[in-house]
Amino acid sequence: MIENMFFIKILIITAVLWAPIAFAVAGDKHYNEDKRPNHLINETSPYLLQHAFNPVDWYPWGDEALAKAKQENKPILLSIGYSTCHWCHVMEKESFTDPETAEIMNRNFVCIKVDREQRPDIDKIYITAVSALTGSAGWPLNVFLTPDLKPFYGGSYFPPESRPGLISWNYLLEQIAAAWNDPNQQKKITSSAEGLTETIRQHLASHSVAEEAFDSNLSKLALDAFESAFDKQHGGFSKAPKFPSPGNQNFLFSYSANNSSNDIKRAKKAKDMAIFTLYAMAKGGIYDHLGGGFHRYSTDEKWHLPHFEKMLYDNAQLIINYLQAYQNSGDPFFKSVAIETIEYVLRDMTHPEGGFYSAEDADSFTPDLDHMDPDHTSESGKTKGKAEGAFYAWKYKEIETLLSGEMGEFFAYRYGLSPKGNVEYDPFNEFKGENILWRAHSLNETAQKFNKPLKEVEQKLADGKKILFAFRKKRPKPHLDDKIITSWNGLMISALAKGYQVLGNDSYLDAAKRAAKFIRSRLYDPEKKQLYRSWRRDETHVLGMAGDWAFLIQGLIDLYESDFNLEWLDWAMELADEQLSRFYDPLHGGFFMTEANHDKHLIIRIKEEYDNVIPAAGSVATLNFLRLSGYGDRSDFKKAAEKTLKSLMPLYYLQLYGFMLL
Repeated sequence: MIENMFFIKILIITAVLWAPIAFAVAGDKHYNEDKRPNHLINETSPYLLQHAFNPVDWYPWGDEALAKAKQENKPILLSIGYSTCHWCHVMEKESFTDPETAEIMNRNFVCIKVDREQRPDIDKIYITAVSALTGSAGWPLNVFLTPDLKPFYGGSYFPPESRPGLISWNYLLEQIAAAWNDPNQQKKITSSAEGLTETIRQHLASHSVAEEAFDSNLSKLALDAFESAFDKQHGGFSKAPKFPSPGNQNFLFSYSANNSSNDIKRAKKAKDMAIFTLYAMAKGGIYDHLGGGFHRYSTDEKWHLPHFEKMLYDNAQLIINYLQAYQNSGDPFFKSVAIETIEYVLRDMTHPEGGFYSAEDADSFTPDLDHMDPDHTSESGKTKGKAEGAFYAWKYKEIETLLSGEMGEFFAYRYGLSPKGNVEYDPFNEFKGENILWRAHSLNETAQKFNKPLKEVEQKLADGKKILFAFRKKRPKPHLDDKIITSWNGLMISALAKGYQVLGNDSYLDAAKRAAKFIRSRLYDPEKKQLYRSWRRDETHVLGMAGDWAFLIQGLIDLYESDFNLEWLDWAMELADEQLSRFYDPLHGGFFMTEANHDKHLIIRIKEEYDNVIPAAGSVATLNFLRLSGYGDRSDFKKAAEKTLKSLMPLYYLQLYGFMLL
């Protein structure tokens, strides 16, 4: 809520400054026929390489592009996304591969592409700016900057032709170019960019906050906020779209454990909300019932129709959630979900040498097409080349053909399948006639429906899943983003270590150790004591950010608490010393996202003060430092953790009070 209040304030403050810009801006796939690469061709990021043959003259972020913008006095078009992003693919297909659009972009702008997963520091600055200007933001993120990198306009997806609520991309480009080329308008643009940048700097950079004593009421207020937002019918803490938000369940389980003796009623309430939500998610279509693992989020409130990309960081955190649910309830259902999700990561997301890949795409080639021909059209005339969820969705006739007799009947009832398709909420009409597997009925209900013994039904359903899984493996697989990100690997190391601690499976511990060794050998320079953010094809370019250090340290502590090998604790201590000197703010408390010398082009050195889909680096670092202060008798670690917590408490109070006013 604090961020929303901030953005509303920014909208009011900046409205007058950028009104001239707002007033000015109030198909088929085309290819670069000559197949000439642009400046992205030598990058390693899968996302950047996806755009390397666009006719747009894309540059990577760096000296060459920024010098060109200043020399030619051209505005910068900064486009940020990631390789498994559905709407990034849509906008590329519609606009960035169109020669006419590319000509407008190349003539009027210096065009820069950034992989947000590789450079979350750049993304954080400019998504904050776009949210301030428009009230919301997402990916693809398209931001217009002055040559000195100050933002003045932006948005997310823009269509090739105007539609209600969305301006066409080409028209927007032409209007911004015309405004920039008018000397009077350019002065106004520069002034508005200066004002917006200063306000963003005040919000994201270091600031002085009075330290406050710890107050146990803060956790009670947080529980009240969760209770007020809780969806009692479907689970979760928002309306559609619904995200798994593992941090929510982490807090609720923690609150329950810490208050089980002194506040039994509220402790039970916290645990019940977490367990109900986790049960609803794993029963819904957001969970892959054949292959294990969770998709990115649900587009509807029932957790049925997901956005189909699979992210390592979601699945790593959700493994821990489901282990917690199993420990708190004893229900083997939660154990099976945790095991299946671990199996998915180890099977489909693991490098042969032990590191973990980043993500799988939402889109894939439709299985009934010649996927080598992007212009091939299906009989319906709707599908062309790739489609979201094509790997995961099923026609009813497919199920009937593959699972004959009682097996097919059991399966259709259990997973809510229909000849007409089972997707109720389909705003873009993408899944007409398709079925997304979800547990519409329990095993007991299925057995009662067909008057069959439970064991027989259970066995036939298990056999049916194996048949469908084997058939699905023959479909064109979604694109795999095979870069290895340190912070996300740290999360997965923690998940596997916890899995070993709870379930006692030695293979989980072995996988966690292999991943830690991979990071140490490929992404860490022991002489410089330098950690790097991502690795692909033996190349590392980006320095590690606070989150990379924090999540790796957390994983190493969890690994030490699993096998008690001191090498993990020693390395965690070494990394913590470096993180304290490189990222900690001794004046105000908290942790900067980047080192001071990280990138000379960043207009702000920022802090992350709020947890999001992934916890903030400062949150994890604080917990790490408290744990390590006990292991190593390190008073400096403890003081840094306490100062960070105290300095942020006033902000958390404001956030919770604002949230409860919604």
